[in-house]
Amino acid sequence: MAKVEVLNWNKEKIGTVELPADTFEVEVKPSVLHAVVKWQLDSRRQGNAATKTKGLVSGGGKKPFKQKGTGNARQGSTRSPLMPGGGTTFGPEPRSYSFAMPKKVRKLGLKMALSHLLKEGKLVVLDTLSTSGKTKDLLKNLKSLGLGKAVLIDAHVEDNTKRAALNLPKFKYFSVDGVNVYDLLKYDGAVLSKSSIEAIVGKCSTEVNR
Repeated sequence: MAKVEVLNWNKEKIGTVELPADTFEVEVKPSVLHAVVKWQLDSRRQGNAATKTKGLVSGGGKKPFKQKGTGNARQGSTRSPLMPGGGTTFGPEPRSYSFAMPKKVRKLGLKMALSHLLKEGKLVVLDTLSTSGKTKDLLKNLKSLGLGKAVLIDAHVEDNTKRAALNLPKFKYFSVDGVNVYDLLKYDGAVLSKSSIEAIVGKCSTEVNR
């Protein structure tokens, strides 16, 4: 079980907190992280690319040219895929790129992402993420922690902190419900509020309550 310092916005140590080893000290396997990130990104794809088949192209009421005597292959409609401006054969159609991912694998990927950040020294625990609601103040506090790009994770979203973080493109603020592998790996680090740790451990737990 790892023991991590709890800081305030002035980077002053005000205590310590223990992080469960089964959540924050898991062996990191790139293959699992890759699979979970791919599942996330594929689930976000719109999949709405489409082309018109000959049944959807307008026109085609008149035969393009007479049946015989032109030297060309006979054609019955301008909507044919063989004609300029005609329909497309085997073109893309709206589809879903999402696929099923076992819940245990998703939770394992989340544990590995958290373990990776902790191992690399990119995990910061703060007593609270409460701010004045001003973007300038929040950015100053984050820079004092030595962070240039990070996710801010709280037990519950606070309106002031949410408002202050909206205009910071290199920082993302959300509650434990929004924690995901892609964002944890995309940003340089993670800032956790002390109150969010228990909720994160609960989210990563594979135990089933009966």
